[in-house]
Amino acid sequence: MDDIVKRAERLAALEERAKSGILMLDGAMGTEIQKHKLTEADYRGERFADWQSPVAGNNDLLNLTQPNIIKGIHTAYFESGSDIVETNTFCATAIAQADYEMEGLATEIAEEGARIARAAAEAVESVTGDPKAVCGAIGPTNRTLSLSPKVEDPGYRAVTFDEVRDAYAEQVAAMAPYVDFFLVETIFDTLNAKAAIKAIMDLRSTGATAEIPIMLSGTISDASGRTLSGQTTEAFYNSLRHAKPWAIGLNCAMGAAELRPYVQEMHRVAECKVLAYPNAGLPNAFGEYDERPEETAAFLGEWAHQGYVNILGGCCGTTPDHIRAIAEKAKTAAPREVGKPSDVLRLSGLEPFELRGQ
Repeated sequence: MDDIVKRAERLAALEERAKSGILMLDGAMGTEIQKHKLTEADYRGERFADWQSPVAGNNDLLNLTQPNIIKGIHTAYFESGSDIVETNTFCATAIAQADYEMEGLATEIAEEGARIARAAAEAVESVTGDPKAVCGAIGPTNRTLSLSPKVEDPGYRAVTFDEVRDAYAEQVAAMAPYVDFFLVETIFDTLNAKAAIKAIMDLRSTGATAEIPIMLSGTISDASGRTLSGQTTEAFYNSLRHAKPWAIGLNCAMGAAELRPYVQEMHRVAECKVLAYPNAGLPNAFGEYDERPEETAAFLGEWAHQGYVNILGGCCGTTPDHIRAIAEKAKTAAPREVGKPSDVLRLSGLEPFELRGQ
């Protein structure tokens, strides 16, 4: 009961803060992990020293084998100005962990990831007195429900909707005791996101936990301005507005310069808060990100002062220095005015459709 009360107090404090300023999310987890130059043995730790499959690159496993590194990264983001950090659970589903033959560990990885982030938040809160929130990060998995992985068989799917929902159900139940929000992020297939939303709503219906707000973030895949499954920004929003998200926005795939028109479009259509956390530019020939903190901050600071956003952060390539610079640029900006719910019928396929009365 104490945890539920504390969560309600944090959410109320963040809601109040969001009325007068931009909230800050964190930056990339992978970029910070890479700085530690971890080996296969580091990923395995003592517990998985004899694991039958290679595990290097399974960043979520570090929740079990290198928890101090993960907690240190969360702490660094909080200290750089983040109001909210994301758990290290992007791939903490049985479906994603199957690549490492670790399906049976997915629930433990998710729970530990959420617990570590909560511990980091509480440690910083005890020093600063400011509310620090945790998002349970829910990635898209490495399967798609809308597209066939077999060119010769368009009707084939490697996984069913129920299987994806069940995998997400395990993840959200494991994270629920520790998180303030669920963040379904890097959405390239809206049907996968719907499976995650269904899992969250099913958890709510059990009464096992208080209602935890949902945030959603899609990914525009290229200059076409569409997600991988083909939707425009507005169509993407129309598809998911039934979830009544606390915030919705865009992340990854692009740098801020390229993402700007789609953030502006989300600002135009969204009836809730808008979040945006782009990459630190586009990757170079070596897959690395060269955009400096002050460059990223200049773009995102402009979005803030134009009134496009309520929450800012960073995705691939961003660091605590990027978050610090963004927070500095955005600190005097007024938050986007949240749109009022519309009574217009909004539908979508790949394109949006509105039905207005006479």
